[in-house]
Amino acid sequence: MVMATVRSWDDEAGWGVLDSVETPGGCFGHFSDVRADGFRALVPGQQVELVWEAPGFQQDGFDYRAVSIVPREE
Repeated sequence: MVMATVRSWDDEAGWGVLDSVETPGGCFGHFSDVRADGFRALVPGQQVELVWEAPGFQQDGFDYRAVSIVPREE
């Protein structure tokens, strides 16, 4: 896992963009990738641990897709 920061998150649609040093240009994430009971929303600026799928995936212009997002305990 790598540390990432939530760039944006749409609670209604349940997806957003996360930034890390290993995912230049951002990483697409969906609420189904978030590992937390009943958790759907992330907050811009929030720190998370991220596991991503390698380039080759395209979603809304993003080459990286989250396969696991774990919110960091504050």
